[in-house]
Amino acid sequence: MDAMFTQNNTVPAGAANRKVRVMIVDDQMLSRRFFELLIAGSERYETVLSIESAFAADVYLMKTQVDLILMDVLMGDGSNGLDAAKQIKAAFPDVKIIIVTSMPEYSWMQHAREIGVDSFWYKEAEKADLLDVMNRTMAGESVYPENAPPAMLGNARRDDFTERELDILREIASGKSNNEIASSLFISLNTVKTYVRALLQKTGYSNRTELAVHARVVGIALNPGS
Repeated sequence: MDAMFTQNNTVPAGAANRKVRVMIVDDQMLSRRFFELLIAGSERYETVLSIESAFAADVYLMKTQVDLILMDVLMGDGSNGLDAAKQIKAAFPDVKIIIVTSMPEYSWMQHAREIGVDSFWYKEAEKADLLDVMNRTMAGESVYPENAPPAMLGNARRDDFTERELDILREIASGKSNNEIASSLFISLNTVKTYVRALLQKTGYSNRTELAVHARVVGIALNPGS
């Protein structure tokens, strides 16, 4: 069962004298620096790799011993941490992975669970201490938040959208045309047009381009590879 977030920085028994080797995968320099400083200030962890792309992240593990990975999802070069995590779990099942992201895309948590990611942590939105999540993950817990952070898209909150509207919104944010969305989701073109009109009305945006741009910026509905 997934553990609830609590504040508990107790180091698991038997591990106090062992440095846990951490790999950081995040395209944002400030995030990488934050993680590096957090780890440097701890007595239990050490950073052995800090990279800005998820491409070939699994290859690094063939050359470097790693116990725990802090992995972002969307990278500036088009790579994504969920794909990389799936590959790593298949090749190195004993390596623990914590997905760390600032995007409130709720489906990523479900996907992370499905591929065996150990824990999930939202940057800047979680009250849970990251070191606590790291400790509990290394102790064998699976630590996931109950909900994604609240987010607004125009005049609408994330909870205002149905699951099908979010499906359509993800496709729009990916830059797909109505015909492409209909083909991808196996629905009629008229159905897509109806949903697009409803999304524009709900959010208050004047056109689909504006809707797509803001959806990507907010991160409310994104495909892992977008």
